[in-house]
Amino acid sequence: MVLFGWDKHEDRRGFFVRTFDAAVAASLDLPEFVQDSQSRSHRGVIRGLHGRSGDGEAKLVRVARGAIFDVVVDARPGSDTFGRHEAFALDDQAMRSLYIPPGCLHGFQVMSEVADVCYRISRVHDPAEDVAVRFDDPTLKIAWPEPVTASSERDATAQPWSDLVDRLGRPRP
Repeated sequence: MVLFGWDKHEDRRGFFVRTFDAAVAASLDLPEFVQDSQSRSHRGVIRGLHGRSGDGEAKLVRVARGAIFDVVVDARPGSDTFGRHEAFALDDQAMRSLYIPPGCLHGFQVMSEVADVCYRISRVHDPAEDVAVRFDDPTLKIAWPEPVTASSERDATAQPWSDLVDRLGRPRP
């Protein structure tokens, strides 16, 4: 993962911030991004844990409004950090963007009344490659900071981490 901080320029009108720079991304060997998406959610909502099979997809995530507790789970079979997660605070004040490499699962919980989350994605969406793991899987031990107010039916009934591990053909830790 790479966490980007951008320069925020403020004056009496408000602020200006560049939220993406292709030259910076290229200098870090990040992939080209082909799709932008945005979600709006309310306090306590959890979205995820989502990923893609096949070649996976890279994401560049930022919060345009509000605040989230962002979680990335390493699901890359050959990785030394396979099965571990990292959490990041993203909000509309610090103006940071989080790069998530292909092969990782991503999810977040909204920490403000409303949050608009923007995703820059490296591959065109193919629903046949969607992967979802339960956000409350006990093996992952993710300590979500707020009570869960809502999730999608898909997220609430997603497969356990152990099923994904078996599907990837990796021995369980």
